[in-house]
Amino acid sequence: MDTLRRCWRIAVVAACFAAMGIAGVLCRFTLFPLVRLISRDAAQSQRRSRVCIRWSFRAVVAVLDWGGVMRVDLRNGERLRNAGAALVLANHPSYLDIVVLIAHIPDAVCVVKSALWRNPFFGGVVRAGGYVRNDAPDKLVADCAASLAEGKPLIIFPEGTRTAPGAPLRFVRGAAHVALKSAAAIQPVVLRCEPPAFTRTGHWYEQPPGGFRLIVEAMPRIGAAALLESERPEAVKPRALTRALERLFSSHLEGAQPVP
Repeated sequence: MDTLRRCWRIAVVAACFAAMGIAGVLCRFTLFPLVRLISRDAAQSQRRSRVCIRWSFRAVVAVLDWGGVMRVDLRNGERLRNAGAALVLANHPSYLDIVVLIAHIPDAVCVVKSALWRNPFFGGVVRAGGYVRNDAPDKLVADCAASLAEGKPLIIFPEGTRTAPGAPLRFVRGAAHVALKSAAAIQPVVLRCEPPAFTRTGHWYEQPPGGFRLIVEAMPRIGAAALLESERPEAVKPRALTRALERLFSSHLEGAQPVP
């Protein structure tokens, strides 16, 4: 019976990934051109495309829940539903983190790897949504600040990649530069995947026997200035803010109780 359940979960995951890839191609050549045609400008077209992407990701999350693969435990969800022009910073334990966050944050923009723009399945999706490329560091900070100035939530994973299970958090300074340049409120989101699944070191078909729970906890918003108060006044601000963010996330993850 355990083998049958494992095979079932693998089949559900494979079907979801295949559906996402096929939908990405179909939307690129059908839905998104139609959205551009009926929109009055590029901004409206991107906003409508993000609505389509969000509801598609909500459908994926629902199927994974129905299939017994993943259960999302959302805490303080109103902070995400009303994110507005906030810099949403989250740790990155799982491949599905961005799917879950976009599914729960209306009109969210995220920073994506430049390679994804050339991906035959998802390139059209990230371009239609007006997401931000990460291939030009100097331009990246300005583009992120401009997106926040337009009132859109911006999702960034300060680690830059998924964390290996049990490894300490190591943030890069890009998120701190964006926070300082934009002066936007920081919305920390602490993610925990219990037991670990879709990790940096694992394979997509290595599913926990009983599925896994992704805990998504939206913490109280905070400003960069408040985080810097615990740092030395003479410290370089991006470096100091990065250290403060690492401590904020690490302290919450270390103090979290396992979910039964």
